[in-house]
Amino acid sequence: MKALIHIHPNDNVAVATRDLAAGEHIDELDLTLTDDIPKGHKVALSDIAEGDIVVKYGFEIGGCTAAAKRGQHIHSHNLKTNLRDGTQYQYQPVQAKAVEPKAVPTFKGYRRANGKVGIRNEVWIINTVGCVNRTAQRIADVCSKRFEGRADAFVAFTHPFGCSQLGDDLKDTRAVLAALLTHPNAGAVLVVGLGCENNQMADLLVAAGEYDKSRIRFYNSQQVGDEVETGVDAIEEMLPLLETDQRVDCPASELVLGMKCGGSDAFSGITANPLVGRMSDKITQLGGSAILTETPEMFGAEQILMNRASSEPIYQQIVSLVNDFKQYFIAHNQPIYENPSPGNKAGGLTTLEEKSLGAIQKGGQAIVNEVLDYGQPLSKKGLVLLQAPGNDAVSSTALAASGAHMVLFTTGRGTPLGFPVPTVKISSNTDLATRKPHWIDFNAGSVLDGVDMETCADQFFNQLLAIASGQPTNNEQNECREIAIWKRGVTL
Repeated sequence: MKALIHIHPNDNVAVATRDLAAGEHIDELDLTLTDDIPKGHKVALSDIAEGDIVVKYGFEIGGCTAAAKRGQHIHSHNLKTNLRDGTQYQYQPVQAKAVEPKAVPTFKGYRRANGKVGIRNEVWIINTVGCVNRTAQRIADVCSKRFEGRADAFVAFTHPFGCSQLGDDLKDTRAVLAALLTHPNAGAVLVVGLGCENNQMADLLVAAGEYDKSRIRFYNSQQVGDEVETGVDAIEEMLPLLETDQRVDCPASELVLGMKCGGSDAFSGITANPLVGRMSDKITQLGGSAILTETPEMFGAEQILMNRASSEPIYQQIVSLVNDFKQYFIAHNQPIYENPSPGNKAGGLTTLEEKSLGAIQKGGQAIVNEVLDYGQPLSKKGLVLLQAPGNDAVSSTALAASGAHMVLFTTGRGTPLGFPVPTVKISSNTDLATRKPHWIDFNAGSVLDGVDMETCADQFFNQLLAIASGQPTNNEQNECREIAIWKRGVTL
């Protein structure tokens, strides 16, 4: 393994792959270190004057606040963001690369009555309001024991909302729950309400649009006797339908992949995120869809995505996506260009530009064909941008609500979190994969260990087809499944 990774020829910094000591000579770059360089941190490859830009991934990641010599540590003590309010954007479209038609591989999925494909055949219990969280969970627990083996899983997706919400908050709650209600990974859905909540059952069902009435049951707990047994009985009525469902060959073009990173480190943008970017490119080239979200983690790299808009109207929608989120920060008196989290900084990420340039690599090189509001289902193939915050749970739930069959979740620090759909954890480094094999599904850190990226990508894509065909992810085996809904407004 190389001691330093020089990512792009234009970069004036490199990244340490292990802890390096002052005085150590790096033969491949003919560089002697003047400082200790922690693993994942940056080292200057040339003298950088005060005020000069620092370049990583081939792009500016900030400005030097103090002159740095070749071999010196570059981090928060001598590097700061150059992002400023009032950024002006221009549409400078890139030419889409011609892609030769390829044979489309298949996976074993469930073809639903509306033509959509699911990769799981689960029973989901969704509650309209947090008041019946425990009811929903008790129904799931009873069914898991009483009907073991008759569905892939019985899962309650509880949340604290649905009552005392106004305006957009209520709209968002209803939109996300309605989208989950019709998700093709659910072979049957039970909706449990209370009866007096703002998020009325009738309005939720209207928001769901057309749905298979044979596979959805609903009731308000105030209007039945034993609300738990009522739910269990309703699910039992639907189970014979699930037992007739069979996995059939489905083209990979039916797949929708959600892209997410959480707990990034300095290697996320070198290993795991570029690997996921290759999945974005591969699935879109095959005619499928990839959804990229976490709008604030586009700040500093948004112009790159804007230039990949398929048309001027899509470009304008990306501008609105970014500016709307900036306005959200301003309305709450928060700085727009907040630096990465303490964990990110400890791992070597210094500025938001640096983090964002690494984060958007999950979108690969594909052209952006659609921009979605929070809670909106996708309607087009290709690369799609989705409005949602960086929070792991909120953004991953939003990906599922917009139609993702699975979430590809890159991490450099690790997390056991899982969401409504299979959550594929990809580690950016081998140490994490070794320490947390019960969390991590794929080790992209093998790229640092000498495995060719393209070989790694082929292996990973084959694993994704296996997951789509029923192979469980670690979050499923660990029963880590939950949802989180974005709260932006007033609670009564």
